[in-house]
Order: sequence, then C-alpha cells, then structure tokens
Amino acid sequence: MVHTKPYLSMKSLFYFSGLFAIIALFASCANTSAKIGEKDALAMHIDSTIRPGDDFFLFANGKWFKEHPIPASEQSNGLWQMIQDTINDQVLSICKSSAALSDAPKGSDKQKIGDFYYSGMDSISLNKKGIDDMKTYLSMIDEVKDLDGLIKAAAVLRPLTGSALFSFYVSQDDRISSKNAVMLNQGGLSLYDRNYYFDTDDRAVMIRKKFVEHMANMYKITGYDDAKAKLAAENTMKIETSLAKNSRKREDTRDPLKNYTKLSFKNLTETAPNFNWTIFTQQVGLGKVDSVIVGQPEFIIALNGYLKSYPLNDWKNYLKFHLFSSLAEYMDDKTYQESFNFYSKILAGVEEPKPRWKRVVEQTNSSLGELIGQVYVKEYLPKGTKEKLLEIGNAIRNVYAERIKNLDWMSPETKEKALVKLNGIVMKVGYPDHWKDMSSVQIDRSSYLRNVVNTNRWDFNYMIAKYGKPVDRTEWGMQPQTYNAYYNPSNNEICVPGCNILVPGYEHVLADDALLYSIIGGSTFGHEITHGFDDQGAKYDKEGNLNNWWTKSDSVKFFTKTKLIVEQFNKYVAVDNLHINGDMTQGENIADLAGVSMGFEAFKKTKQFINNEIIAGMKPDQRFFLAYGLAWMINMRPEAIANQVKSNVHSPPKFRVIGPLSDIPEFYKAFGVKQGDAMWRPDSLRVKIW
Repeated sequence: MVHTKPYLSMKSLFYFSGLFAIIALFASCANTSAKIGEKDALAMHIDSTIRPGDDFFLFANGKWFKEHPIPASEQSNGLWQMIQDTINDQVLSICKSSAALSDAPKGSDKQKIGDFYYSGMDSISLNKKGIDDMKTYLSMIDEVKDLDGLIKAAAVLRPLTGSALFSFYVSQDDRISSKNAVMLNQGGLSLYDRNYYFDTDDRAVMIRKKFVEHMANMYKITGYDDAKAKLAAENTMKIETSLAKNSRKREDTRDPLKNYTKLSFKNLTETAPNFNWTIFTQQVGLGKVDSVIVGQPEFIIALNGYLKSYPLNDWKNYLKFHLFSSLAEYMDDKTYQESFNFYSKILAGVEEPKPRWKRVVEQTNSSLGELIGQVYVKEYLPKGTKEKLLEIGNAIRNVYAERIKNLDWMSPETKEKALVKLNGIVMKVGYPDHWKDMSSVQIDRSSYLRNVVNTNRWDFNYMIAKYGKPVDRTEWGMQPQTYNAYYNPSNNEICVPGCNILVPGYEHVLADDALLYSIIGGSTFGHEITHGFDDQGAKYDKEGNLNNWWTKSDSVKFFTKTKLIVEQFNKYVAVDNLHINGDMTQGENIADLAGVSMGFEAFKKTKQFINNEIIAGMKPDQRFFLAYGLAWMINMRPEAIANQVKSNVHSPPKFRVIGPLSDIPEFYKAFGVKQGDAMWRPDSLRVKIW
C-alpha cells in the first residue's frame, strides 16, 4: 500500500494556531453527532498546537503520538501497529486453542498450527538444544572440498534460508506473462542495501563496524575461537563489499526493461563458467532448464570471478553466516539475542525484543498463513467485507477512467489503451476462493527450527513446481490477515486482503465512508491502480506483458511532470541531514499523490459527501483528509527512518502525508493553507499527473 472541511471562514480560522482555532472550526460546523474529540478516531488524535498548513502529519496524529510512545520492543508505533496487534491477538487465540487440543488428528490444520506454536513457546527445550538443530547443516558446509561442493551446499540451503550468493526464484516471465520462468538477480548481502557498504556518514560507518563485530559473535556461537571468528568476519565483509560494489543502486533496479536479459541455459553457463549451474538447478529440484532471465548480468559475471579470487574457506564461512543469520530467531535465546542486538537494536533502534508469544504468533502466521487464514476469515472478518472492498475499488476505477479521458498529456491513442488496461484490472479482495494445499508439511512439537525449515522448504518447493506449468492467475500472494496490498503488473491485478477493512475505533462495524474511501480508496486501491500506469507500469500491457504501450511523446510529457515530484521529495530531510531519494521513491510518491486524489474524487460521489454529513464536528472533506493522515499514522524511531531512506522505495510515513497533500488544491481549501505555511507550494510547483 502499502499505502476534510467547508470553506466558509475556515480559511481565516486556520491562520491561527492553538486549541482555539480547532474548537472554533468544529463549533462552526454545528449539528455535530458527537462531542469534540470524544470517541471519534480522527478528532481524538488532533494536536491543536500544530498548524495544519505547517505539518499536517503531526496536526492529524500528534496527540496520539504523545499519548502512545513507541514501545521498547518496536521500531515504530501507530495505525499499522494497532491493527497488527489486533490481528496478533486474533491469531494468538487460534494458536492457543489449537495447541490445547489433545485429540487433533495428525496432519490436520489445527494439529499443525498448535504444534508449531507450542514448539516456539517451549523456551526450555530451545535453550537446552542451543544450536544442535543447526549442526547437520554446519557439518555439510565443513565437508565441502571444492567449488562444486560449495555450489551444491548453497543449493541445499536455498530453500531453508533464502538467497545467499544471489537472488533466485521462479516467477512470471515479464515478456510472456502466461509462462513461469527462472529468475536470477543480484543479492547475497546481509545488510539491507548496497549503500550501507559505501556511505561515509557517521551512521553508516558505525553500522559497518558493528556488523563485523556481530558476524564475529555469530561465528563464536558456531564454535570458532576469538581469532578465527574475527578473521572469518573480516573476510565475509570483504566478500559482501565486493558483491555490493557490483550491485546496481536500488533506483536503477526500478526499470523492468533495463533489468531483463533472457539467456539460454547454455549462454548462462558460458557467462559464468565457474558456477556449475547444472548442479545448482538439479539440487533445488528443477528439471531441464531451457532459459534464465537475469536481472543484472554484470553481477553474475562479477560473482563468477569472485568464486575463484576468494578462497574456498572464505566462501564456506560466508554460507555459515547466512545460514545462522536467517535462522537465528528459531534457536536458543543467546543466538536470538545476538541477531536482535544488531538487526533490531542497532539498525532500527529497537530497545528490547518483543515478548516471545508475539514473535512466535507472528512466525506461525507467516509460516502457516494459509491455514490460519481459513479460520480468520470465518471468525474475524466483518460481514460485508468483500462487498465493501469491491464497491470502493470499482468507484476508484470509475474515477480513474474519467481522469484518463481528460488528461492533457496523454494522446488519444494511448488513452484508448489505458482504458482497456484499466477495465481489465482484476481485483482480488477479501480472501481467495481457493486455498493452497499444505497437507505435505510435517510439523511436530520436537523442534521449532525444524518446523520453520519444513515450512520454508514447502514454500520453496511450491514455487519451484510452477516451472514449466501455466501461470495460475487465481493465486494470491497475501493472506486475508495481512495488513497490506499489492499490484502485480504481470497479472494486471490488485490484491487487497480483508483485514484492510479494519479501522481502530470501528472494531465491530464498518467506518464511515470518509475513512474508508481515504484509507482503502486512496492509500490502497488508488495507490495500487496507479502502479499500473506509472513510469514502470506503462511498460506492461493489458495482458501483463513487458511491452511499452505509450507513445514517445506521452513518455516525454509524463517525465516532465514526474521530474517535479522527484525534485519535491529530494528536498525533504527525513532525519538528521539525510534527504529522501526522490528518484528511488518516485514510483511510490506518484502512487500516493494519485491515490489520495482519486480517493477524494470517488468520495465526493458518496451520500456522506453529497449530504454534507457532519460527524464529530467535521464536514466530509475534513474527515477525508484527516483519515488520510490516519492511514499513515506511524511514528518511527530515527534509526528506522534512516534505514528506510537508505533501503526502501517508500518514503517515511510523514512524507507520504505532507508530500501528496502539498500538491492537492482541495486540501488547501479545506484547511486554509496559505503562502508562508510550511506545506504551501506555488501553483507552478504543485504536481498533478493523474
């Protein structure tokens, strides 16, 4: 997504700050249905000491932030955390009731959920075992004698731990969306982005130093003495720095055309002959592979050289660290704490671990989400969820069609294709019609780590089995209890899981349309639809094939407009002196701006807006924009903000609010924003794309 107020005297009222201005504004609305600030999720959060035109993010959310500091165990707090806590409580109930069953049939969903949860909560057994469940894999790496053995070991570990060396998976061919293909991309880094290996600011230098110390500590846990652990950590850092050096910057991986090179399997072996691709593909379960899509060929070529230039023993240590780093959370407290100290405390500023029950519930949900989702849908989703989501989604689509027809920068030829693509968007909302079959997964109470490994392996094998088969366009990439959404350009589809309907303060009923059309219509449907028509979505046709359907003049005019949003966000300072990367985040910033604009336009067609309904002293447009602030009511630690700016294509939450709203005239009118206010932008600089 992962994603409001009458003009009259409001323009002058908001020239003043403070509580008086807020009270005067709401009092002028008369006929309120609730006392100011009482119970209403929007009014309760307003910080009246902040001028809305200076920082609408804090104006809309500041009171809540003051009353709800970030918990010591979290890197942020806000709407997403509130909803996730609600989901966690619901999943906890499912887990505990399943674990309490003494007669659950072996292999049943409840047996698997209950045993998985039990194994994670059994801290006595976990601490007694230490790293015992890991020793088989460590011994396998120790026994590697040559490069082919190393490649086989990497292939064995891939289903367990993710992508060491490079990113490898099976997914839709961008140029032939009906076909599944083997994908190779840059990867193999333990830090979140290549920037961490080269940036010279104090934070980056500190992180590199602490990272090497962390690796040394992990090697000690495997049994290395101090000197051997220190040397292994330093050499692993050298390998990762080399891989990072040959990795494209994140902003350079946005363009699917520039990150698509199809090679025959023979050409791949000739391009990187030091890597035995036959051993690797056969070990991971692939039969004969005819071709491979390589995202960044220069990375694979560089890796090919490093396999010989770095000693075999260094590569073995590299694999050991990636193995330990990926599975540290599922072993004893000592191993978990070491991983937490670096990845959560140093990188994100989190002060202490989450309670064990919360960590285990989240992992059970992650590993067995298909099973839990079936219970969640029956017991926790509000009635009418699917219908309401479809109503909002179709309303946004209708507005988009109107906007496309009236664009001044898109040619008639391209408009016609755009409307066809828009009408063809598939909306997957609420929950899937069919669930994945996890009957083959083996789960018991003897080993938490083995349960995680078994579900990881099942997930990997499920993916691998797609190769050579037609694409299943009915498949979901999220569960209904996942608070997020996505647009898949290869399927030209939007997926909005059911829990997105949840709004704190409206636990048992649907919120009013101002909230739903802002949070779900704007920051979800509007945002995701835009991804089908932004600078990258324009390169996928209505069938989901990589095929640029814009004219050259359309692209030139579009990029003239998007240049403004890049410049706008480049100027925002997120934390310390760290600026947002406007190029890297432009796709998401464009989607945020278009999303809230489309959401507001769709909301104007609802009865609530047409009848000018007053709720908690606020008129419909006021509620809509305050609800957009609520959608991104997330307070983050400075370390987490810095991490996001360096490694994430989404801007930090504050700028997902003040950025797009600074470009919307209706927001200016609703809150009397004028020249001199911090969020005010002259007409010539306000971005309008859609």
